[in-house]
Amino acid sequence: MARQKGIIKLKGTIGDITFYKTQDGHLAREKGGIEASRIASDPAFQRTRENGSEFGRAGKAGKVLRTALRALLLNSADGRMVSRLTQSMVKVIQADITSVRGLRNVIDGEAELLTGFEFNIRGKLGTSLFAPFVATIDRLTGEIKVDLASFIPSNMIAAASGTTHFKIISAGAEVDFEAESFVASNSETAILPWDVTPTVAISQTNMITPNSTKPLFLALGVEFYQEVNGTMYPLKNGSYNPLALVQVSGL
Repeated sequence: MARQKGIIKLKGTIGDITFYKTQDGHLAREKGGIEASRIASDPAFQRTRENGSEFGRAGKAGKVLRTALRALLLNSADGRMVSRLTQSMVKVIQADITSVRGLRNVIDGEAELLTGFEFNIRGKLGTSLFAPFVATIDRLTGEIKVDLASFIPSNMIAAASGTTHFKIISAGAEVDFEAESFVASNSETAILPWDVTPTVAISQTNMITPNSTKPLFLALGVEFYQEVNGTMYPLKNGSYNPLALVQVSGL
Protein backbone atom coordinates (compact mmCIF):
# COMPACT_ATOMS: atom_id res chain seq x y z
CA MET A 1 0.00 0.00 0.00
CA ALA A 2 1.42 3.37 -1.06
CA ARG A 3 0.23 6.90 -0.35
CA GLN A 4 -0.52 9.21 -3.29
CA LYS A 5 1.25 12.57 -3.31
CA GLY A 6 0.89 15.58 -5.52
CA ILE A 7 -1.94 17.90 -6.49
CA ILE A 8 -3.89 15.45 -8.66
CA LYS A 9 -5.28 12.40 -6.82
CA LEU A 10 -6.26 9.36 -8.89
CA LYS A 11 -9.14 6.93 -8.52
CA GLY A 12 -9.52 3.70 -10.47
CA THR A 13 -7.09 1.25 -12.05
CA ILE A 14 -4.17 1.83 -14.37
CA GLY A 15 -2.42 -1.35 -15.44
CA ASP A 16 -1.81 -3.37 -12.29
CA ILE A 17 -2.14 -0.39 -9.92
CA THR A 18 -5.41 0.51 -8.20
CA PHE A 19 -5.88 4.02 -6.84
CA TYR A 20 -8.48 4.65 -4.12
CA LYS A 21 -9.48 6.95 -1.25
CA THR A 22 -9.79 5.93 2.43
CA GLN A 23 -10.02 7.69 5.77
CA ASP A 24 -6.23 7.70 5.73
CA GLY A 25 -6.07 9.63 2.47
CA HIS A 26 -5.52 8.71 -1.19
CA LEU A 27 -3.71 5.38 -1.52
CA ALA A 28 -2.49 3.02 -4.23
CA ARG A 29 -1.83 -0.71 -4.32
CA GLU A 30 -0.81 -3.35 -6.80
CA LYS A 31 -3.43 -5.75 -8.09
CA GLY A 32 -2.87 -9.37 -7.34
CA GLY A 33 -3.76 -12.14 -4.96
CA ILE A 34 -4.94 -15.71 -5.18
CA GLU A 35 -8.09 -16.70 -7.04
CA ALA A 36 -11.14 -17.16 -4.80
CA SER A 37 -11.90 -20.59 -6.31
CA ARG A 38 -8.50 -21.90 -5.20
CA ILE A 39 -8.92 -20.55 -1.67
CA ALA A 40 -12.34 -22.22 -1.48
CA SER A 41 -11.11 -25.70 -2.47
CA ASP A 42 -7.34 -26.08 -2.16
CA PRO A 43 -6.39 -28.09 0.98
CA ALA A 44 -3.42 -25.77 1.41
CA PHE A 45 -5.84 -23.00 2.34
CA GLN A 46 -7.79 -24.92 4.98
CA ARG A 47 -6.56 -22.56 7.74
CA THR A 48 -7.51 -19.57 5.60
CA ARG A 49 -11.05 -20.90 5.17
CA GLU A 50 -11.35 -21.53 8.90
CA ASN A 51 -10.14 -18.04 9.72
CA GLY A 52 -12.51 -16.57 7.17
CA SER A 53 -15.46 -18.46 8.60
CA GLU A 54 -14.79 -17.21 12.11
CA PHE A 55 -14.13 -13.67 10.94
CA GLY A 56 -17.48 -13.69 9.13
CA ARG A 57 -19.16 -14.97 12.28
CA ALA A 58 -17.53 -12.16 14.25
CA GLY A 59 -18.79 -9.59 11.76
CA LYS A 60 -22.36 -10.85 12.04
CA ALA A 61 -22.18 -10.88 15.84
CA GLY A 62 -20.90 -7.32 15.88
CA LYS A 63 -23.74 -6.22 13.60
CA VAL A 64 -26.38 -7.73 15.89
CA LEU A 65 -24.90 -6.01 18.93
CA ARG A 66 -24.66 -2.70 17.08
CA THR A 67 -28.28 -2.98 16.00
CA ALA A 68 -29.36 -3.70 19.58
CA LEU A 69 -27.62 -0.49 20.70
CA ARG A 70 -28.47 1.53 17.60
CA ALA A 71 -30.48 4.20 19.45
CA LEU A 72 -27.37 5.16 21.43
CA LEU A 73 -24.85 4.61 18.64
CA LEU A 74 -26.54 7.13 16.36
CA ASN A 75 -24.83 9.86 18.38
CA SER A 76 -21.88 8.01 19.92
CA ALA A 77 -19.68 6.12 17.47
CA ASP A 78 -16.48 6.78 15.53
CA GLY A 79 -15.87 5.96 11.88
CA ARG A 80 -13.89 2.81 12.63
CA MET A 81 -16.09 1.43 15.37
CA VAL A 82 -17.42 -1.38 13.15
CA SER A 83 -13.97 -2.77 12.37
CA ARG A 84 -12.81 -2.37 15.96
CA LEU A 85 -15.86 -4.21 17.26
CA THR A 86 -15.34 -7.00 14.73
CA GLN A 87 -11.74 -7.41 15.92
CA SER A 88 -12.96 -7.63 19.51
CA MET A 89 -15.57 -10.21 18.50
CA VAL A 90 -12.82 -12.29 16.88
CA LYS A 91 -11.07 -12.41 20.26
CA VAL A 92 -14.34 -13.50 21.89
CA ILE A 93 -14.69 -16.30 19.35
CA GLN A 94 -11.07 -17.38 19.70
CA ALA A 95 -11.69 -17.85 23.44
CA ASP A 96 -14.08 -20.73 22.60
CA ILE A 97 -12.26 -23.82 23.90
CA THR A 98 -14.99 -26.36 23.09
CA SER A 99 -15.58 -25.98 19.34
CA VAL A 100 -13.17 -27.02 16.60
CA ARG A 101 -11.24 -24.40 14.69
CA GLY A 102 -13.44 -22.78 12.07
CA LEU A 103 -16.61 -23.48 14.08
CA ARG A 104 -15.77 -21.45 17.18
CA ASN A 105 -18.51 -18.97 18.08
CA VAL A 106 -19.54 -16.14 20.41
CA ILE A 107 -21.88 -18.27 22.53
CA ASP A 108 -19.10 -20.70 23.50
CA GLY A 109 -16.51 -17.92 23.63
CA GLU A 110 -15.94 -15.27 26.29
CA ALA A 111 -18.36 -12.39 25.68
CA GLU A 112 -17.05 -10.77 28.88
CA LEU A 113 -13.94 -9.80 26.87
CA LEU A 114 -16.10 -7.03 25.41
CA THR A 115 -16.34 -5.32 28.81
CA GLY A 116 -14.83 -1.86 28.50
CA PHE A 117 -15.25 -1.65 24.73
CA GLU A 118 -15.37 2.02 23.69
CA PHE A 119 -17.72 2.78 20.80
CA ASN A 120 -16.25 6.25 20.27
CA ILE A 121 -12.47 6.27 20.25
CA ARG A 122 -12.51 10.08 19.91
CA GLY A 123 -14.38 10.49 23.20
CA LYS A 124 -13.87 7.59 25.60
CA LEU A 125 -16.13 7.06 28.58
CA GLY A 126 -13.09 6.23 30.68
CA THR A 127 -11.63 9.70 30.11
CA SER A 128 -14.93 11.61 30.12
CA LEU A 129 -17.04 10.38 33.03
CA PHE A 130 -15.30 10.32 36.41
CA ALA A 131 -18.41 10.11 38.59
CA PRO A 132 -18.47 6.70 40.34
CA PHE A 133 -21.21 4.39 39.12
CA VAL A 134 -22.50 0.93 40.00
CA ALA A 135 -23.37 -1.35 37.07
CA THR A 136 -25.63 -4.32 37.75
CA ILE A 137 -26.93 -7.14 35.55
CA ASP A 138 -29.57 -9.23 37.31
CA ARG A 139 -30.20 -12.19 35.03
CA LEU A 140 -32.98 -13.54 37.26
CA THR A 141 -35.16 -10.41 37.18
CA GLY A 142 -34.03 -9.09 33.80
CA GLU A 143 -32.89 -5.77 35.31
CA ILE A 144 -29.86 -4.19 33.67
CA LYS A 145 -29.12 -1.20 35.85
CA VAL A 146 -26.69 1.65 36.45
CA ASP A 147 -26.64 3.93 39.50
CA LEU A 148 -24.73 7.18 39.98
CA ALA A 149 -24.66 9.07 43.27
CA SER A 150 -25.06 12.83 43.20
CA PHE A 151 -22.05 14.54 41.60
CA ILE A 152 -20.87 17.97 40.43
CA PRO A 153 -20.92 17.86 36.61
CA SER A 154 -18.06 20.30 35.92
CA ASN A 155 -15.84 18.33 38.32
CA MET A 156 -16.76 14.79 37.30
CA ILE A 157 -17.38 15.09 33.55
CA ALA A 158 -14.60 16.13 31.16
CA ALA A 159 -16.64 17.82 28.46
CA ALA A 160 -15.61 19.05 25.04
CA SER A 161 -15.10 22.78 24.49
CA GLY A 162 -18.40 24.58 24.08
CA THR A 163 -20.43 22.22 26.28
CA THR A 164 -23.17 23.83 28.36
CA HIS A 165 -25.36 20.78 29.05
CA PHE A 166 -25.27 16.99 29.02
CA LYS A 167 -27.31 13.91 29.70
CA ILE A 168 -26.49 10.41 30.92
CA ILE A 169 -27.66 7.58 28.67
CA SER A 170 -27.67 3.80 29.10
CA ALA A 171 -29.00 0.66 27.46
CA GLY A 172 -29.50 -2.96 28.38
CA ALA A 173 -29.45 -5.63 25.68
CA GLU A 174 -30.09 -9.36 25.54
CA VAL A 175 -28.52 -10.71 22.35
CA ASP A 176 -29.16 -14.04 20.65
CA PHE A 177 -26.17 -14.27 18.32
CA GLU A 178 -27.30 -17.55 16.76
CA ALA A 179 -30.77 -16.30 15.82
CA GLU A 180 -29.38 -12.79 15.14
CA SER A 181 -32.08 -11.24 17.32
CA PHE A 182 -32.16 -9.14 20.48
CA VAL A 183 -34.23 -7.52 23.21
CA ALA A 184 -33.10 -4.05 24.28
CA SER A 185 -34.26 -1.05 26.28
CA ASN A 186 -32.78 2.41 26.78
CA SER A 187 -32.80 5.13 29.43
CA GLU A 188 -31.72 8.75 29.56
CA THR A 189 -31.79 11.66 31.96
CA ALA A 190 -33.20 15.04 31.12
CA ILE A 191 -30.69 17.45 29.58
CA LEU A 192 -28.77 18.73 32.61
CA PRO A 193 -26.57 21.83 33.05
CA TRP A 194 -22.83 21.23 33.01
CA ASP A 195 -21.94 23.43 35.94
CA VAL A 196 -21.16 23.27 39.66
CA THR A 197 -24.71 22.41 40.71
CA PRO A 198 -24.82 18.84 42.12
CA THR A 199 -27.08 16.45 40.25
CA VAL A 200 -29.66 14.32 41.98
CA ALA A 201 -28.82 10.63 42.30
CA ILE A 202 -29.29 8.94 38.92
CA SER A 203 -30.72 5.44 38.61
CA GLN A 204 -31.51 3.87 35.24
CA THR A 205 -33.05 0.41 34.91
CA ASN A 206 -33.28 -1.22 31.48
CA MET A 207 -35.49 -4.31 31.45
CA ILE A 208 -34.91 -7.37 29.30
CA THR A 209 -36.25 -10.95 29.47
CA PRO A 210 -36.20 -12.42 33.02
CA ASN A 211 -34.22 -15.65 33.40
CA SER A 212 -32.51 -15.08 30.05
CA THR A 213 -29.95 -17.62 28.88
CA LYS A 214 -28.41 -15.24 26.32
CA PRO A 215 -25.45 -12.86 26.64
CA LEU A 216 -26.43 -9.61 28.37
CA PHE A 217 -24.86 -6.18 27.88
CA LEU A 218 -24.95 -2.84 29.72
CA ALA A 219 -23.84 0.26 27.84
CA LEU A 220 -23.32 3.65 29.50
CA GLY A 221 -22.63 6.98 27.87
CA VAL A 222 -22.83 10.76 27.93
CA GLU A 223 -24.26 13.13 25.32
CA PHE A 224 -23.04 16.75 25.19
CA TYR A 225 -25.08 19.80 24.21
CA GLN A 226 -24.61 23.50 23.68
CA GLU A 227 -27.38 25.94 24.50
CA VAL A 228 -27.79 28.83 22.06
CA ASN A 229 -30.65 31.28 22.59
CA GLY A 230 -32.64 28.75 24.56
CA THR A 231 -32.21 25.90 22.07
CA MET A 232 -30.12 22.80 22.79
CA TYR A 233 -27.81 21.67 20.00
CA PRO A 234 -25.91 18.34 20.04
CA LEU A 235 -22.24 19.28 20.29
CA LYS A 236 -20.23 18.57 17.13
CA ASN A 237 -23.02 16.26 15.92
CA GLY A 238 -22.15 13.77 18.65
CA SER A 239 -18.54 13.23 17.63
CA TYR A 240 -17.37 13.66 21.24
CA ASN A 241 -20.09 11.64 22.94
CA PRO A 242 -18.62 8.68 24.88
CA LEU A 243 -20.33 5.27 25.04
CA ALA A 244 -18.89 2.04 26.39
CA LEU A 245 -19.88 -1.46 27.49
CA VAL A 246 -19.49 -1.24 31.27
CA GLN A 247 -20.69 -4.74 32.10
CA VAL A 248 -21.22 -7.97 30.16
CA SER A 249 -22.68 -11.30 31.29
CA GLY A 250 -21.96 -13.99 28.73
CA LEU A 251 -23.12 -17.15 30.57
